[in-house]
Amino acid sequence: MDMPVKVVLYGIGAIGSKIARCLLAKKGVQVVGAIDADPEKVGKDLGEVIGLGRETGIRILDDPEKVLSEAKPDVVVHATRSFLDQVFDQIMTCIRHGANVVSTCEELSHPYVSNPELAKKLDEEARKAGVTVLGTGINPGFLMDTLPIVLSAVCHEVRSITVKRSINAATRRLPFQKKIGAGLTVREFEEKMRSGAITGHVGLRQSVALIADALGWELDRVEVGPAEPVVAEEEVRSDYITVEPGQVAGLRQVAKGIKDGRPVITLEFTAYIGAEEYDSVDIDGVPEVHEKIEPCVHGDEGTVGVVVNMIPKVIKAPPGLLTMKDVPLPSATPGDVDVYLR
Repeated sequence: MDMPVKVVLYGIGAIGSKIARCLLAKKGVQVVGAIDADPEKVGKDLGEVIGLGRETGIRILDDPEKVLSEAKPDVVVHATRSFLDQVFDQIMTCIRHGANVVSTCEELSHPYVSNPELAKKLDEEARKAGVTVLGTGINPGFLMDTLPIVLSAVCHEVRSITVKRSINAATRRLPFQKKIGAGLTVREFEEKMRSGAITGHVGLRQSVALIADALGWELDRVEVGPAEPVVAEEEVRSDYITVEPGQVAGLRQVAKGIKDGRPVITLEFTAYIGAEEYDSVDIDGVPEVHEKIEPCVHGDEGTVGVVVNMIPKVIKAPPGLLTMKDVPLPSATPGDVDVYLR
């Protein structure tokens, strides 16, 4: 492309703001619009809302139709909600306006396993419009699915794959610490689990399905266990929360892909204040593979990286609703975006 890639930002929350700052500084990209429903942000300059320290000339609007019809973006970077039924209409609007979409919606990373009917509709409409839709991020999208898929390339036999992600929540934002129940009693944690205020990690089912699809495994079923509280044995603290002994420091959750009656894919997500930080992949195969990243990759910054780096990959990909296994090999894009579109 001779012209910059035109991008509209859909969702200017914590992650959307980080993505915005990255894209505004990136060569070969022109941010041409911003959408958000928050009345505290609507009408304000994007630079003011994301703490850029300067105005951008881009006003945040809550009218997707107006923004998309006037801006005519090549790509919409979408960062609003986690569940497909919550974002379906938003994605469809982008498709109708002829825009490719890179979304952080966790269920969109492999929507066929959670909501096949909506996924089929998105795929059909994207193909008709000649655009590509991709759900991705650090997790799901890379660490617990794409990375083990790539690592399995050295194996000529694979018996099982185990992936673990362990996060010290003290290094993360306060909303994340609240999301995992830090500082609650066990009873309060269980009540919030029942009410849906705490959901556990969204995306484990999608990551299991993505790995299975890539390896050609037909699973008997995917088992996603409930989020279990991790109870502090001694006082632990972050900049925001002090957790007393006996209180909840965070959570742990496990998902398994069952094939021929045994688990062949096991994903374990752990996040609590004071946790050891690492990302690991262990492949029982020929040859064996044991990979460990210490400390773990920072979730927010990693999500920004994956989303931004996938923009040229999505533009070059065939139309339709795709997953990370369907697009070109992910990589960093440190140069002008035009370099990666040639």
